[in-house]
Amino acid sequence: MAERPPRGRAIVDWSPPSATAHEGPAFADRALVRPTVLTPAARKDVRHRMLLLRQAAVDRIAAVTGVESADIRRFARELREGDLPDLLLQRGASLAFTRELPQGALLYLLVRAARPERVVETGVRPGYSTAWILSALDANRLGELTSLGPGPVAGRVPGVQNVSVGQFVPPSLRSRWTLALGNSEERLRGILGEDHTIDLFFYDNGPDANRARFELRAAWEALTPRGILLAHRIDANAAWTDFCRAQGLPPQVLDPGPPPLGAVGMARPR
Repeated sequence: MAERPPRGRAIVDWSPPSATAHEGPAFADRALVRPTVLTPAARKDVRHRMLLLRQAAVDRIAAVTGVESADIRRFARELREGDLPDLLLQRGASLAFTRELPQGALLYLLVRAARPERVVETGVRPGYSTAWILSALDANRLGELTSLGPGPVAGRVPGVQNVSVGQFVPPSLRSRWTLALGNSEERLRGILGEDHTIDLFFYDNGPDANRARFELRAAWEALTPRGILLAHRIDANAAWTDFCRAQGLPPQVLDPGPPPLGAVGMARPR
């Protein structure tokens, strides 16, 4: 079984060949890109967009997790009353990120409802989705997240490229987080392990179809019986459609976006 990283700290365990051993990649506060100053009206608009939820997607979360809709509405209320959107704004999140991943609040609701113990995401860069996931783990008082990256910049919307890896993850949420940098083809199986203990996997690693197929297959094999597989930008190639069909399912869409987000659980709710 692959050795698991120690809990209680975010780590960078790989550095680019051009860096010296003590330099490593730009990470979190070390190279924080200062946010653009927003007017109060603009801040209000971005915060509103961060918290937008489609009822159909909320219903889908209830179906995938088996949690009552009333509980999911309670999670949504606590998110609206919480400070995560403001923390993200303070750390540089803007309208560009709500366009690239409009489902941040859905990630929070899904994690709150599913109560995963081990979560893995790939394609991490600024940590926008990471912060939503970690905030839900913190609210659950349960679970750990490993993020593998950095994700590619090709195909990303304007305004999101020049951000440090992990920048959006506030220090208060890092105790349950491990940041592992490297190539998914070389590192993913070691992170997933061989003991089927992954409860939630989030593919967010760019449009390359071969990479997507590899990660989806590897993650599906590593999920627990209650595990959930998520994929971002499922319209970028045929990998998600092919994967769902291999499971005897039509393409599973959690939220149409754009960009669309797919979700399928081991329990396969229809």
